[in-house]
Amino acid sequence: MRFIKDIIDKPLFRVSSLNGISVLIKIAIGLVTSKVIAIFVGPGGMALVGNLRNFISTVETISVLGFQNGTVKYVAENERDEAGLKKIISTVFITLFGLAIVVSICLFFLSSYLNSIIFGSDNDYGFVFKALAISLPWYVTNFIFVAIINGLGKFSKVIYISIFGNIISLIISVALIWQMDTVGALLAVVISPSVLFFVSYYYINSEIQFFKYLSLKWFDSSIIRNLSSYTLMALTSGVLGPIVFLAIRNNVITNLGTEQAGYWEAISRISTYYMMFITTLLSIYFLPRLTLAKNSKETGVIFLSYFKNVLPPFLIVLIVLYSLRSLVIQILFTSDFKPIEELFFWQLIGDFLKATSLIFGYQLLAHKMTKFFIVTEIISLSTLYFSSLCLVKQFGIEGVVMAHAFSYFIYFIVFVFSYGNLTKK
Repeated sequence: MRFIKDIIDKPLFRVSSLNGISVLIKIAIGLVTSKVIAIFVGPGGMALVGNLRNFISTVETISVLGFQNGTVKYVAENERDEAGLKKIISTVFITLFGLAIVVSICLFFLSSYLNSIIFGSDNDYGFVFKALAISLPWYVTNFIFVAIINGLGKFSKVIYISIFGNIISLIISVALIWQMDTVGALLAVVISPSVLFFVSYYYINSEIQFFKYLSLKWFDSSIIRNLSSYTLMALTSGVLGPIVFLAIRNNVITNLGTEQAGYWEAISRISTYYMMFITTLLSIYFLPRLTLAKNSKETGVIFLSYFKNVLPPFLIVLIVLYSLRSLVIQILFTSDFKPIEELFFWQLIGDFLKATSLIFGYQLLAHKMTKFFIVTEIISLSTLYFSSLCLVKQFGIEGVVMAHAFSYFIYFIVFVFSYGNLTKK
């Protein structure tokens, strides 16, 4: 009993448990959303939704300049320094909100051009980009609020924001898809993230009086310079990544058809659900601790905690998921999506390798190892793109998930051989 009590009393257990509840809620929401999309939109429409998601991911990364992890780091380091916090909050907010306005103007006036690139000239969804232009500043403000709360170490509140925000987003998404089919699905992708602003605004004001920390006189350009290395890292993965996925999906559409691309989007959505547990836990719990680790010994303890306490249960989840893949497809989608059953094996292998490697990537973020991060990202994305081109020719749509597994195998091997340099202080 004492052993069990010691485990329950650990901060990691408490955060993991709450995060687990959050992920379960997201998965439940994902089940409903995916089912609605499958019924009202189908594989072809799902491929269009996937293209829009990749584009929005790129826009969001550009709009926030990759400041999230850097903001978490500097807020954590200046938690007890009010003057320092004022400089960080004012500088980050003024910079990102101003940039969001500029990007929004570009999106609004280039909507027709963007429609032809993302959806093709045969579709007329330019209004979706105008909607994105309106919602983007709200998304960016939410991003800043969450980064500050995370930096202050209020992990539970970050998770509550996610829980309540996703419930609200579910209601909006189902209503829009129900009434407007593909158009509604596209608008839901655009509008839903901005809804989180209203939740995060409530929680940040329970921690600090935000607007008292906001003033042009506290703007400090040196903070922007310090955050610039995070920008380079974020732009590498956050811009190049979605571009590579867009290129792969368009290659699949050209060679195999829109329906096959929809199957890949479907298995990717399933992957997103269970990978939420890993990525959110790394962001809200492990990243701040890696940032504050003073030497290789402390870093090693954090790594061991991740490999010992997080990866084993995650592996069990993947094994169970593979065993129940037919049932999962029935629950999530429709009979039209049955072919994705053949994609599970390589997707799950790739995701486990990804989960194993991510802790190394967060170490690079925590200690601003910019060159190393950019090189490894380029290697990983290049491997994914070129191997998918080759494997799709031989194995069809299954070649994409095989390329996914192969790219993260290479990614993991690079980190294993570089471990000593990663933990060196």
